[in-house]
Amino acid sequence: MLNCGAREIDAGAMRLILLRHAKAEKAEAGMGDHERRLNARGQNDAPMIGAYMARHALIPDRVMVSTAERTRETWQRLAGALGARPQVSFDERLYNAGSEAILVLAKHIKPPVRTLLVIGHNPGLHNLARLLIASGDVEARERLNEGLPTSGLAVIDFAAQDWGKVHPRGGRLERFVSPRSLAAADRV
Repeated sequence: MLNCGAREIDAGAMRLILLRHAKAEKAEAGMGDHERRLNARGQNDAPMIGAYMARHALIPDRVMVSTAERTRETWQRLAGALGARPQVSFDERLYNAGSEAILVLAKHIKPPVRTLLVIGHNPGLHNLARLLIASGDVEARERLNEGLPTSGLAVIDFAAQDWGKVHPRGGRLERFVSPRSLAAADRV
């Protein structure tokens, strides 16, 4: 599943890509959670995920990013590896949003967007992925159930033709990867 080519993916499906921000520094005294930046590992992981997305034709038409510094920095580092410039919006409602709030934001996306990338936070992204998935690769689903690790990338496909019609248990987990799983695959 890590090396699944673009031709093996149903290009006609609507696709939601959920990405938890890359590894961030711990909050220091006087620093608010919103201002936390990526640490060295996160700075390296974000472009690795972007390169993976580019290699596997996981290019979004639209990107929604939380306004937290670590999510903005994740997008900036990931975007450099994508080679595409999709429409991007920074939305404060994604900051620590729950699964239902994220789903509501996604349901307001209008055509012709077929692939939507959301960069945000846990537990909202993890819970949303679990809420939406009805089927998909068993191993990927098991890894997802363990939690979205740092920069965990969940790709969920839908048969719906309208974001407003995306419903719980209506998606298929196409893949779930993390920087660690990508690094392990490269060693094999």
